[in-house]
Amino acid sequence: MSYTIGQLARLSGVPVKTIRFYSDTGVLPERERTSGGYRLYEDDDRVRLELVRALREMDVDLATIKSLGERDLRQTLLLHLRTVEARIKSLQRTRAVLRATLERGDPTDDDLRRLNALGRLGTAELTALVNDFVDDVSDGNPALEEWIGNLRVAMVPDLPDEPSIEQLDAWLELTELLADAGFRASLRDMNSDFWENADEIDVAAWQAANNLIMDEALAAARKGVAPESEAAAPIVSRIVTIMAESQSRPRESIVRDYAEYDPRASHYWKLLAVINGTPWPSEIMIAYDWISAAIACHFR
Repeated sequence: MSYTIGQLARLSGVPVKTIRFYSDTGVLPERERTSGGYRLYEDDDRVRLELVRALREMDVDLATIKSLGERDLRQTLLLHLRTVEARIKSLQRTRAVLRATLERGDPTDDDLRRLNALGRLGTAELTALVNDFVDDVSDGNPALEEWIGNLRVAMVPDLPDEPSIEQLDAWLELTELLADAGFRASLRDMNSDFWENADEIDVAAWQAANNLIMDEALAAARKGVAPESEAAAPIVSRIVTIMAESQSRPRESIVRDYAEYDPRASHYWKLLAVINGTPWPSEIMIAYDWISAAIACHFR
């Protein structure tokens, strides 16, 4: 059965003006017209119009509704659910900032900056920034790209629904660090000798050596062996030798890597720990810091 636009409006309760807009924008598919050029609608249009109205009441955007011809209703609703959940998380973050700001007294410029930034930087934006960061730092090196690419998921923190001010500030600082061109350039230069020849290295042996030296350094730190002490000298010498042999590089190259290490790399993982609410420093960082300090003391 065919309906004029006026009949469809009366049957559906949707105004003529709205139906005409949906028809003009393709939300309702084009149908046959009368000899006078007036649109005619069918029962399928009536059913679709009911669906459109229901989805609009759930705040589903028209572009998504229009794409229903390309995806089924379940896919559309799942997509909208993710959108709503992301919006809720964003509102929860904003609420947390507003509460904390008001509880602390008069708002400051930092509070306004925090609110403004949070409106622009959700998890999706941070994920995109991490992906761009990884691609930029890898700079076309397949081995480095694979290694740092494996860290993509770990590099995006899970901001709580009710984050603290400290977690929010860490989140914002993290985005600034990811976008810092100087930090990116520094990471590209770090361990450049190693990554340039990484395809010639026995990866399994390298990973085993890394596990060994981290265990040894962590054990020394837990025993209270000060990096600057004489007791640390043979330990760090053995560690440097193991690293050099596993990477087929001279010991001097290993020492140089530690000397040129950018502390912002460690700070990145510290910010992640603050956001995720996990202990800091991690065992890996305790071991790394011990090795770095011991090398600085005994390989001058």
